[in-house]
Amino acid sequence: MGKRIMIDPITRIEGHLRIEVEVENGKVKDAWSSGQMFRGIEIMLKGRDPRDAHHFVQRSCGVCTYIHALSSVRAVEDACKIEIPENARIIRNLLHGAQYQHDHIVHFYHLHALDWVDIVSALSADPVKTAKLSANTSGRRETAEYFKEVQTKLKTFVNSGQLGPFNNAYWGHPAYQLPAEANLMAASHYLEAIKLQAKAARMHAIFGGKNPHPQSLVVGGVTSVGDLTPERIDEFAAIWKETKAFVDEIYIPDLLAVASFYKNWGAIGGNNTTYLCYGDFPQAGINDNLLMPAGVLLGDLNPKPVDTLKITEDVTRGWYEKGGAKHPYDGETKPIQGEVTYNTDAQYSWMKAPRYDGKSAEVGPLARVLVAYTSGQKDVKALVDHVLKTLGVGKEALFSTLGRTAARGIETVVVGNAMGGWIEKLKSNIAAGNKKTYQPWTMPDKGRGFGLNDVPRGALGHWIEIDGGKIKNYQYVVPSTWNLGPSDGKNQKGPVENSLIGTPIADPEKPLEVLRTVHSYDPCIACAVHVTDLHNHSTYKVSVI
Repeated sequence: MGKRIMIDPITRIEGHLRIEVEVENGKVKDAWSSGQMFRGIEIMLKGRDPRDAHHFVQRSCGVCTYIHALSSVRAVEDACKIEIPENARIIRNLLHGAQYQHDHIVHFYHLHALDWVDIVSALSADPVKTAKLSANTSGRRETAEYFKEVQTKLKTFVNSGQLGPFNNAYWGHPAYQLPAEANLMAASHYLEAIKLQAKAARMHAIFGGKNPHPQSLVVGGVTSVGDLTPERIDEFAAIWKETKAFVDEIYIPDLLAVASFYKNWGAIGGNNTTYLCYGDFPQAGINDNLLMPAGVLLGDLNPKPVDTLKITEDVTRGWYEKGGAKHPYDGETKPIQGEVTYNTDAQYSWMKAPRYDGKSAEVGPLARVLVAYTSGQKDVKALVDHVLKTLGVGKEALFSTLGRTAARGIETVVVGNAMGGWIEKLKSNIAAGNKKTYQPWTMPDKGRGFGLNDVPRGALGHWIEIDGGKIKNYQYVVPSTWNLGPSDGKNQKGPVENSLIGTPIADPEKPLEVLRTVHSYDPCIACAVHVTDLHNHSTYKVSVI
C-alpha cells in the first residue's frame, strides 16, 4: 500500500474541499475528492414563490452569484413558456460575458498562477532582462525601472519577515520551472490584475445594480431599462475595452509564456471520460445560435446533442439517505442526520455524483472548447490552432492540466470579442427607440422547467417543478459537483479523481503537483494542508496560499 496524502482544505478556491491521494512509486495511484460543506438551498425553496428562487440560489456562492440567478430565471421561464425581449437577452449576455472576463483573469493570476510561478525566485531576477522578456512576450513597453519597483516591493515583504499575500507557499519546489525573470514578470502582472479585476466587477453593477448578487434579473427579462442610456452603455463599454486590452496584451501572452516552460503538463492531469457542455450566449432566442455551442463528447471527437433526460445524480458515496440515481426533476436532497463519517471505502462527501447517460462527465472551459473546436466554431478553432502551433504541441496536449488552463484563456478572448458586437446591437436598439427589457407573464398553476447555463466553471443546470403556483421541487447540478463529485454506485470516479491518477509527486510533504491539477478545474477555500504518512504515522502541517 502506498502513502496517503490528505490536503484539507484545498486553498485558493471558494468553499470547503478535501483531496486525498494515495502515492506509490512517486505517482498518484488513487484519489478521492470530498466536499466538506452541505448546501441545502433546495430544501429552503420548497413552498416558495418561483419568482423568489433566483434571489436564494445566487447566495450559493460569494463569487458565482449572477450565473445561478440566470439559470434560475431561465428555469422558471421555461416552466412558464416565457420568451424574453431581445434587449433582455443582450444585457444578460453582457453580464454573463463580464463574469467570464472577471473570473478567468482572477483564476489565472490569483488562484492558479502560484502553482507555476515561484515568487521568491523573482527576487533574484535582473529587471533589465525582465523588461526585454516582457517586450518579446507581449510587446508592452514595461521598463526595467517598473520591474525594479515591483521587485523592491517583494523584497520589502521578505525583509519584514513575511511575504504578505504570497506567504507560506512551496517556493523553491523542484517542480517550478520558470527562470527568475519570467517569475518577476508574472508577479508584476499578478499585482496589476488585482486592480483590474476590481474594475471588471463594476460591469455587473452598471446593468445589475451591484456586485456581488446583481439585482436586475427577473423572470421575464431584466429591470435595467433605466440604465439604457448612451452614457451608461459607454461606461460599460469603457471597462470592457480596458479589460479586453489586459486579456489581449497581458493575460494571453503570460499564459503562452508560462505554458512554454511546462509542456510536460500537456501529458498530465488528463481525464479519459465524457466531456459535457450546455453551451451559452444565445445570439437569438434562448437556445438558438449559441456563441459557445452545446454538445457532449462520448469518448471521441464527434459531438452529440445534449439530452438532459440522461442526467442523473447518484448519492451512493455521499452523506445522503440511500437511494437510486435520479434525474433532477425527481431529485431529493435528504442529508444523513447526525454525525457523518469520512470513509473512502463508503461515504466520503457532501457532493452528489452527477452522471450523463451513466458516465462521469467533465465540464468547464476544456469541455466547452473541445465541443466548440470539434463543432467547427471558427473563432475557437483559430485560437486553439494558434496556441498549439505557438507551443509546438499536438492536439493531444489539450486533454491535460495544461490544456484545461489554456482553454480558459482561449474562451476569454472569444467571449470578450463577442461582447463588442452585443454592445453595438444594444446601442442601435436604443437609438431606434426600442427599450423593451421585460415580457409580462402569468404564473401557471402547474409547470416544469429547467434553465441551462454554461458558466466560467462549467455546465450549470437548475430544475423546477411548480404546483399551485409554488415550488414543489427544486434541484440544481453545479459545475463543481460534476467535476469534484465522488465515486458512484458503480465505483466510477469523478473527473478530478480521474485526473489526479498518474500525477507525479516529487515531495509528498509538498504536493504542489496535486494542487496544479485540482486548481485547473477552478473549484469553488483557504488555510492549511495536512499530509499524513501512513508508514511512520507522522503528520505534516504546511500552510499554503
